[in-house]
This record gives sequence, C-alpha cells and structure tokens, in this order.
Amino acid sequence: MYFEIEKQAKDAIIKAIDNFDCEIDTDFKLEFPPNPDLGDLASTISFALAKQLRRAPDGIAEELASCIEVPEIFEKVKAVGPYVNFFVDYSKFSKMLLDYVTDDYGQLEKVDEKIVLEHTSANPNGPLHIGHVRNSIFGDSLTRLLKLAGRDVETQYYVNDMGRQIAIIVFGITELGLKIEDQEGDKIDHKIGRLYFKTNQKLKEDESLNSHVDAIIKRYENGDDEQLNALFKEVVESCLSGIKETLHRININHDDFVWEGQFVRNGDVDSLVDYFTKEGFVRHDEVTYIDLIDFQIEKEFVLRRSDGSSLYSTRDLAYHRWKATQGDVVLDILGSDHKLAAKQINVIFKEILREIPPEVIFYEFITLPEGSMSTRRGVFISVDELVDEAVKRAASEIESRNPDLTPEEIKPIAEDIGIGAIRFFINKLSPEKHITFKWDEALSFERGCASIQYAHARACKLLKKSGKDVSSLEIADNWDVNDNEQDLVRTIAKFPQVVEDSANKMRVHNITQYCQDLANSFNKFYKEEQVIGSDLEDTRLILVDKARVTLRNALDILGVSAPEKM
Repeated sequence: MYFEIEKQAKDAIIKAIDNFDCEIDTDFKLEFPPNPDLGDLASTISFALAKQLRRAPDGIAEELASCIEVPEIFEKVKAVGPYVNFFVDYSKFSKMLLDYVTDDYGQLEKVDEKIVLEHTSANPNGPLHIGHVRNSIFGDSLTRLLKLAGRDVETQYYVNDMGRQIAIIVFGITELGLKIEDQEGDKIDHKIGRLYFKTNQKLKEDESLNSHVDAIIKRYENGDDEQLNALFKEVVESCLSGIKETLHRININHDDFVWEGQFVRNGDVDSLVDYFTKEGFVRHDEVTYIDLIDFQIEKEFVLRRSDGSSLYSTRDLAYHRWKATQGDVVLDILGSDHKLAAKQINVIFKEILREIPPEVIFYEFITLPEGSMSTRRGVFISVDELVDEAVKRAASEIESRNPDLTPEEIKPIAEDIGIGAIRFFINKLSPEKHITFKWDEALSFERGCASIQYAHARACKLLKKSGKDVSSLEIADNWDVNDNEQDLVRTIAKFPQVVEDSANKMRVHNITQYCQDLANSFNKFYKEEQVIGSDLEDTRLILVDKARVTLRNALDILGVSAPEKM
C-alpha cells in the first residue's frame, strides 16, 4: 500500500517536471518527513532541478508544487522549504490500508537472487560464549529481514573439524585418558569445553606434547585412520549438538552445516595450491605461502605448514570457492578481528583467481558491565549462562509485577522476555558499534523490548475481551479518523518501506526503532481512545488487529517472540 501511494506521488512529480525545460533521473525515492505535521511523503527533487536550472531549490519547490495534479489519495501537496511534501487523505487511505494488511504484511515481492549467508561458525571445542552471540543474532536477524524482503537466503555454519582445537580434545582423550562424560557441565558442549581447557593447560605445562597434537592433525588430514576419523567426528558432532541446542533456544536455526574437512578429502585444497603454484604465486620458506606484498598486504597468506598439512585459511579459501557456486551472493558475518584475513581472501579472489570475492559485514564485540555476571573459573561466559541470567531477571520482574501468577505461568513468559531482551538489545546498534550489554536497559518494561512485547499482549487482550471475530467485522463508512488513529495508521503503513530500506542496507537496527515507534503509537492510541463500547468499536478493533499483526511481523525479523499474555 505504501509503495502504491509512493508511485502515485512520483508519477505526479514526473508529470509536473514536464513544465520545466530539463531532464532528470526519474529513479528517485521519497522520504518520510521528520514531523508528520510536515506531511507524509517528501521529495528532494528540487535540489536536482536546481543544478540544471541554476535557481534556488526553494523557489523551484514552490513552482513544482503548484504544477502537480494531486492524486486522489492525497489531501494536498505543499512546498516546505526546498521539499515537495504530500499530505495523505486519511479518510480514504485508512480504510484502504486496513483492508490491505494481512497476516504476511511486510512480505515483499520475490527477488531473483540467492544469498548464501554464513554466520556463527564457532569452533566446536566448547559452548557458544558471549563473543559469539552477536554474530549469531545479527546473522539470523539479517537472514529473516532479507527473506521478508524477497531474497532467497541459505544460512550456513562452517564447521572447523580439522582445526588444532579439535585435535587438542582428541589428544586429551587418547593420550591423557580424559573422558567427556566425566567433565563438569549439564550440557555436552560444556563438558567438551572443560576437557579442552584441561588439555590445553597440560600442553602449556609441557610444550613437548604439542608435537603429539601436530601428529594427530597430520593423521586426521591424511584420512587413513578410520578409528581416528570416527573419534574426530564424535567429538565435533557431540559439541555441535550442544551448540545447536543453545542456538535453538535463542530462535536460531541453520540450513546447512558444512564441514571444512570435505575440502581436503575431495581434493579442492590440493587443486587450489597447485593452481597458485602453476601461476607463480607460491613461495617456500619452511611453510608454503603466497606473498601479498604486491597487493599492499604485508602479511603473507600461508597455504601449508612445514609438514605439508593445510591450514584453516587454505581450507576456508576452498570453502569460499565452493560457496560461490551455491548462490549469487556470498555473505559472511565476521568479527572485526577477522579484517586482515578477509582482506587477504578478497585480494586472492579478485587479483589471483579473477573471481567475485565474498561480501563481508564486520561487527564489533559485546561486553558485560564489570561485575554483572561472574565467569566460570575465569574461562568465559557462555551464551547459556547469559540466557539463564536474562530469564531469571525477567522472572523476578514479572513476579514483582504480577504476584498472583504461578511459577508455571511465569516460566514461558520469562523465557520470551529474557531471550527477546538479549536479541533486541544486540540488534539495536549497527554492527560497526561496540555494545556494552546493560541489564537494566535490556529488561526494562518501560523502554526495552519487554515494553514492545507488552504492547502486542495488550492488543491481544483487547481483542479477546471484545469476544468478536475480527475477520468478520467491517470498517464504518462514517469513520472520521482522529489524530491518534491517523498516527497509528501512518506508522503501520511505513512497515514495508522500512523492510525494503533495511534490506538494501543489510542492517537490522532500524527495525528495532520501527518496533519501538509502532509500540509507542499503539500505546498512545490504547490509552487515549475507547475501543470496546465506543461508536467505532468494530473499526477500532480492526485497527488494533492490524497493529498487532504488524508488530508481530516486525518483531519476528529480530527473532523476538510476540507474547499474547504478559
């Protein structure tokens, strides 16, 4: 519906430009004015005209506005400084919008583009920790956004099964006699993390043991030792099962788990190294590497260790070449500490392989305020612990506000609020900005995610209280849309445009602001307008239902549940 009225406004502007002796690019966008008193849509077209006509944009805007044939859906068109602003006729538009909003509202038309998006990809040597959680949440939320915007998206988790960390765990099991089941922890990924930590401590105490780990890596890469292969597989799959459980709890699922070992086993790594050698890019100095100094990168790209075994970087390069065959766009979500590695891969793809490099979105890390959570033996704070803490704090807040609720009633609500608080707070900032996770802000029922979820619950409660089947109701012909209704209609109407703009920028933080704006608009309407028992009861119930649907769909982009009761 928004795109339709935007098109009408654009067509009216383009037609009016015929009165000026110039040509301009007609592929322009309209904006939302900062204040609704200034209109509903604004055009900056007068700036483009000013360059050609060599006149002040204010005067051009005034003249252009006077030439525009106002489409029926608009009340008026007015020049506001250098802007040409359109004012919607809400007596006509409101009914059209409410008729337009359906359960899949916000879903844009399909785009002929497949994106292979890799996120999380944590080493399977222990549970996910707080350093991983932003990668997972941003990657998943971006996936949801892109799918709503019509893209075909496949998510992948790249499994580092050949890394040194897994070999250390296998060494602990085979040569130190450690057993996974004997370690501390309620989940298997935590037990594996404890085993890894203990084994690593042994290696620090006796560095000569590192040669044993090197030998295990070499044997596993050769692939001839079936017993060793089976043990590696068991360790990795066991840890992944715990990681998947954590991800599932915070509403994240991957389409595919791609094991790096396959690119060694199928010969892709050898083929890459042979190609680089044949083309004259390979150097040897204990290790086999590509010198990137001619491409303004001082750090060499190591292909093989001195014993001939491959490195993560080489296997990652092979993975990215394969990944490029799986879709039109390859997109990686990486921490800012991976910028050098990403730059190396970018240069190798563009300058050596002559292929399109992957796109990368970097994120800064998340930290907790000092003393807000204790670490487990000083090793790390797991995502499981972070979520447990959020749910516990949410339960305490719910109990204080609703003392009549039983623990059984509180538990699912606390889960929704606690997980929603984490996902919403992390999505609030663009990935380039560092986050300090603040419990009071994240779990605030007044200004945090819980306040938005509460708006949705309010809408559900109101609809249930009415006892009516909203789908059978009709909008009153005499609906004179007041200011609060108009503001809510306007905010609902913006949703598809917010989805499109955010998807084009590949960022989700504007979705969090939209959720807050919509919740604020609904709450104002809820507090100031009578619904049940009013002369416009049916119409307002429809408006409440459409706000509910829009808020639910917006929260879903962020992976946040929309509770029906709080």
